[in-house]
Amino acid sequence: MIRALVTLMIALALGACASHPAAITFHANENPESLADWGLFDVKDGHIAPRAGLVSYELATPLFSDYAQKWRAVFVPKGMSAHYDPVKTFDFPVGTIIAKTFYYATPVGTAPGTSEHVLKVTPAGYQPGDKGLDLSHARMIETRLLVKRADGWQALPYVWNAEQTEATLQRTGAEIPLVFDDAGKSTRFTYTVPNVNQCAGCHATDRTKTLMPIGPKARHLNRDFPGIGGDINQLTRLTKIGYLSGAPSPATAPRDARFTDLTASIDARARAYLDINCAHCHSATGPARVSGLWLDSPTIDMRKLGTCKPPIAAGTGTGNRVYSIVPGHPEQSIMAYRLESDNPGEMMPENGRSLTHAEGVALIKQWIAGLKGGCEAGA
Repeated sequence: MIRALVTLMIALALGACASHPAAITFHANENPESLADWGLFDVKDGHIAPRAGLVSYELATPLFSDYAQKWRAVFVPKGMSAHYDPVKTFDFPVGTIIAKTFYYATPVGTAPGTSEHVLKVTPAGYQPGDKGLDLSHARMIETRLLVKRADGWQALPYVWNAEQTEATLQRTGAEIPLVFDDAGKSTRFTYTVPNVNQCAGCHATDRTKTLMPIGPKARHLNRDFPGIGGDINQLTRLTKIGYLSGAPSPATAPRDARFTDLTASIDARARAYLDINCAHCHSATGPARVSGLWLDSPTIDMRKLGTCKPPIAAGTGTGNRVYSIVPGHPEQSIMAYRLESDNPGEMMPENGRSLTHAEGVALIKQWIAGLKGGCEAGA
């Protein structure tokens, strides 16, 4: 009798250990194998919904990732806040979790997670509202976490199962074959989930190779977005809920344009696109700083932006072109060539995509075509 009772107690204890937390749980040292152990979401009734404390946000212009849609969300420990910076990534406290879930829309009539066919949705943004993602016509691919620990940020990629019920840690990354459907045209491609070391290729943005988030900067977040408190400016929302301190009025904070906003100037739209897609490498502090090609929004020197600038180490990626940008001539510009290429040895960005972003390429070509001047005098 006693032995049976002890056995039952052990079984119950093990069962409790195996259960997932009912609230957001920060792991200061462990890297749980299951995404559910972080307690960020509830997956039920055909939805994946954020738990209390996980706040959705969106960028003015999102980074292109093979037309994947993205749900971005952040958790900051109670009683703590990130410190505002007008240029750099906000200084988040230890215990912060940034989650980015990549997913695609799927054809009507397919069960969640079963179709290899995914649909083009552009611009690729978050399904607005506080209820989370509707999974009835979606296929979740991965959720990437950036967690702020005592020794800095750490990146953890979690890949969702076919049933769309659970995501597990894949330290070595993953390759997922998909078929991209765009207006009747189907293209097979491989979606690549980066391994933990590859994350540094974009997120190690200084000489110390310290990982940093890319999106949570003032100029990317300074826009209205639906969520807690209604459709309001994101800097205002984050300040009101205590997640951000020291932010000025949105009217005086830096602001990148939406690259799809036809009411904005072509220059503002193109610069915003290059900033989010390229500047984590091509800036004064990024891994590509030695190239001398700096594409972040604060840079205003047209030579550093590539005008009449010959490449330093582009190899075959020049396409036999001489300058990064030739004003008025996108067909002669290395920048347009590399953005359009899907050749792994030539394309830019060199990580995070297999497909060409047609809308982004068209924008940059239009921008270059409108630039004035010539390279013979400017070189």
